[in-house]
Amino acid sequence: MTPEQNKSNASHSSTITLAIDIGGSGIKGILLNQSGQPVSERVRMTTPKPATPQAIVPLISEIAKSLGRFDRVSVGFPGVIHQGLVKTAPNLDASWPGTDLVRELKRQLKKPVRAANDADVQGYGAIKGQGVELVITLGTGFGTALFINGHLVPNLEIAHHPFRKQETYEVQLGANALKMVGKKRWNLRLAKAIELLDRVINFDQLYLGGGNAKKVTMALPSHATIVSNTAGLLGGIALWADPNVILPPVTKGLGKGTARKRAPRRTSSKTLQKKEP
Repeated sequence: MTPEQNKSNASHSSTITLAIDIGGSGIKGILLNQSGQPVSERVRMTTPKPATPQAIVPLISEIAKSLGRFDRVSVGFPGVIHQGLVKTAPNLDASWPGTDLVRELKRQLKKPVRAANDADVQGYGAIKGQGVELVITLGTGFGTALFINGHLVPNLEIAHHPFRKQETYEVQLGANALKMVGKKRWNLRLAKAIELLDRVINFDQLYLGGGNAKKVTMALPSHATIVSNTAGLLGGIALWADPNVILPPVTKGLGKGTARKRAPRRTSSKTLQKKEP
């Protein structure tokens, strides 16, 4: 699908959302209509190294330009976001905490922007909205999101809670652990984690997503299922729908890449430039 086709398709819906999913290995983007259905192809670009704000924000702008017209932006971020401000970013560069991601993207894209934890956004794309639903994302890290009757319990960080052998869920089940111990042992750990979380949370349904969900070979319990990795994008529409999610207010007047393309070199905005010591 060409950018011209994307623009044509997008014009048929009154409100188009640009959904961005920031990950430790890739940054994805797609356009969604008001029903949350894709109206463009998914674009993926490799997360730059180091994964600083100065490198990632311009890359998001490139993805946005490649996809055509949109009216607002939803961002899934791999860490805690509060009122648009990054609190933690364990799988990106250490310079992220304190960055006002929402304000900077508004400035760059000239559109209203909302951002939330990436597992929260993926959960919106997976859940049915009934009872207690837990979402686990298996990627560079170990993401979690909890929903009660379709409403998010925000900024849940199970990943950094002790799991086994005095190590956290993230250390034991992140991408580095999978590489170190192999798929068989990693699956045994995952089975133990699911059993433990079920005992603690008593969820009605569990959804497993993220890039490493395809590595799951263990027998899942009957109330657990694997969901598509695209849920991390499709859930972006819900950031504009759930009144229980505390998000920054929308301020009036603010403001065809190829898959796995490297981020172009661009001059960083003043708000993203690091001050010299």
